[in-house]
Amino acid sequence: MEKFNVQPGTKVAPDRFHITVMEEGPYLVYGQPPLKQQFMLPNREGEIWYYKAGKEYATQDEPTALCRCGASKTKPYCDGSHVHTDWDPSLTASEEPLLDEAESFGGPEVALTDNREYCAFARFCDAKGQVWNLVEEEGERARDLTIREADRCPAGRLSAWLDASHPHEPHFEPSLGLLEDPQRGCSGALWVRGGIPIQREDGFVYEIRNRVTLCRCGQSSNKPYCDGTHASMGFRDGLPGKPEPDGEEW
Repeated sequence: MEKFNVQPGTKVAPDRFHITVMEEGPYLVYGQPPLKQQFMLPNREGEIWYYKAGKEYATQDEPTALCRCGASKTKPYCDGSHVHTDWDPSLTASEEPLLDEAESFGGPEVALTDNREYCAFARFCDAKGQVWNLVEEEGERARDLTIREADRCPAGRLSAWLDASHPHEPHFEPSLGLLEDPQRGCSGALWVRGGIPIQREDGFVYEIRNRVTLCRCGQSSNKPYCDGTHASMGFRDGLPGKPEPDGEEW
């Protein structure tokens, strides 16, 4: 059996699950993972703080083709628009493990790693004074906030470490999310959770990670991963659904 890179803290999904990134086309999803909208919502202070699920979309076709050019009129599914739209499908992301190029931040209670190349502009890291400041503080509150904010980074750009070999990772079943950002009035990445392998059409398998965000707007400079460009361009997928904030607070 071929050996793949697996990020520490990741449980690889069962064999039936995987995603193939077509060289000039969509994401082909295998294994029928559940696919739901995931709204990123603020607390009463206006800080992005929690997720709330929205509408579920079918993944019963094998494979299910999901749009990655941003132009499909049947989002989240591919309708062939990638053939005619003006976009660059080039897969330019590093083939190296995420942690190899990550910065490390040590603290008295917990450590933090950060690879900015994978930022999906979710902004969970900004709450309560920013995670890079929190990690340097002493006390249970700072530790818990550091872990909470790192865990909610959908891209896995951030990881909290309780010791040198075991990152704190949230548990996810193999599943997909369509990130929605009502605060910015835009739609975000395809959120891949639970150790689902992602491979190119040529067979290369990217590092398998518990949390990954894939570009849906077609304009990322780090494809297949999201780099937050959807926010600056105001990408909207046009999908219905707008759950009201719950006022969840710390």
